[in-house]
Order: sequence, then C-alpha cells, then structure tokens
Amino acid sequence: PPIAHLLGFPLTEVEEGRALFTGTPDFRLYNPIGTVHGGYIATLLDSCMSCAVHTTAPAGFGYTTVEIKVNFVRAVTDKTGLVRAEGKVINSGKRIGTSEGRLTDAQGRLLAHGTATCLIFPL
Repeated sequence: PPIAHLLGFPLTEVEEGRALFTGTPDFRLYNPIGTVHGGYIATLLDSCMSCAVHTTAPAGFGYTTVEIKVNFVRAVTDKTGLVRAEGKVINSGKRIGTSEGRLTDAQGRLLAHGTATCLIFPL
C-alpha cells in the first residue's frame, strides 16, 4: 500500500489470518515532546491488524477499519531501531472481522498493542 511506502513500513510477511509490517522509526516521525508520534504507532497497528482480517476475506471482498484500540506501553524513539507490527485475526465472519496486534522492538519487547474491528464487504 502507498502509505507503507510513504512511512517506510513494508508488508514483510503475510499468510491467512496474519500480517507483519516492519519499519525503523526516525526523527522525522517525532512529536513535540521528543518521541515518535503515536499516530505512526497507531498506523502500524491498524495496518497489520486490518490486513490480517483482509487475508480471511473471500475474493472480491474488501474491508475497512470500523474501530481500533491502541495501548502505548513503551516510548518509541529514533534509537529504538527496527520495529515489528504483527496482526492476527481473532475472528472473521461474513461481515465483521476482529484482530489483535503487537508492536515489538528487535529484542521482542512490547512497545504497543491493540485490537481492531473491520467491516468486510463486497467490492
């Protein structure tokens, strides 16, 4: 997706019910208080959780995020290094899919986690 290119977090792995994005946050993503903006973290989690749901949708169906919940656990800075945003489906039905996501650093430490609800619809 173009947003992944713009913000520098490519889709690294994908399989049914799971999507993984990776990226290395840098100073350009800082907020006024001196850490990576929470919007970047939320975008990574939204992307991995929603794309995980998309992997379970039938051909000819799309999805859109209806709701996300994000918990910020640890500050992310330009010194954090590579981060991994992994989304996994909790449940995927005909119209609604739910998923969870975890953002971790290279040492496996949890930085943030969340849940998403997606609407699944015919294109």
